[in-house]
Amino acid sequence: MSEDASPLFQPFTLGDLVLPNRIAMAPLTRNRATPGTDAPHALNATYYTQRASAGLLISEGTQISRQGQGYIWTPGLYSDAQIAGWKNVTDAVHAAKGRIFAQIWHVGRISHSSLLKDGAAPVAPSAVQAKSKTYVETGFADVSMPRALEASEIPGVVAEYAQAAQNSQKAGFDGIEIHGANGYLVDQFLKDGANQRKDGYGGSVENRARFGLEVVDAILKVFPKTRLGIRLSPVSPANDAVTSDPAEVFGYFASELSKRGIAFIHVVEGATGGPRDNVAFDYGALRKAFSGAYIANNGYTRDLAIEAVRDGKADLVAFGKAFIANPDLVERLRLGAPLNEPDRATFYGGTEKGYTDYPTLAQAAE
Repeated sequence: MSEDASPLFQPFTLGDLVLPNRIAMAPLTRNRATPGTDAPHALNATYYTQRASAGLLISEGTQISRQGQGYIWTPGLYSDAQIAGWKNVTDAVHAAKGRIFAQIWHVGRISHSSLLKDGAAPVAPSAVQAKSKTYVETGFADVSMPRALEASEIPGVVAEYAQAAQNSQKAGFDGIEIHGANGYLVDQFLKDGANQRKDGYGGSVENRARFGLEVVDAILKVFPKTRLGIRLSPVSPANDAVTSDPAEVFGYFASELSKRGIAFIHVVEGATGGPRDNVAFDYGALRKAFSGAYIANNGYTRDLAIEAVRDGKADLVAFGKAFIANPDLVERLRLGAPLNEPDRATFYGGTEKGYTDYPTLAQAAE
């Protein structure tokens, strides 16, 4: 079999959705929503539509509430203006024959009081400040000291996830991915470096998994399981999220997710944007613990992706930075063509520069 006939480039059925290939665009925070409303606009629709040849587009992290926002100019999915903005994006993607899931997130402690209503403190499982930075109007800044969520507040946060799932349907998304990775709220509950609670949401593996599973269960009351996935990062130190027992807590969590029949887990293998082998971890065991699809992510090259799908280590492979600079990444990978290099200076905030102006192969040949 030639490499361009690899299963990576063949159709795959994810839940009840047929994808034309097994290449996903990973969620990528670009900080280009409308200032003041955090609603998507026409340039965002262009950006996603340019990349619609991906088997699956996963949107940038989209906050479920004002309290869930951690970076300036990231889009939300809780106001009418935001829903309408996203509807323009999904309509454009669908017109280009693409498929797009919304990644819904609550950042928890990875926020700054300047972004929150009345300068409030961010919320978290425990009042433990992360050694991390966030992006505010003046640039990068240390995250603010969080306060611990009261047990009585947790059902309200869970309900906001379920409402965001309903809103994603109004906005025309094909499905949703819960952001359970990279040190944000679901991940903070899972990892004992951030979760020092003494109640039913802290301590044991089962207790630390409770919040994330309550989120899944609440969404499943309003949303089909065949169109729901979750992103996980078992050993990534991103945003100061570490745990003493990654194999135990993520093995348990994956098996519980499997019982619920959701469509996929999307796994950041290794350190987010860094080494894939930062901590020894058996991703094959995680894959076996979960009966749905496994989307692999982090540092994949064309050859690694072809090998992972060929050998059954992954059902899909997600690419991040490569999609920033290559709107036609699927075609470039299929042909083994060279890739544009991303301009890091334009990753966060700005205009069309470094966002919608990267050339396709055809444009570069003109």
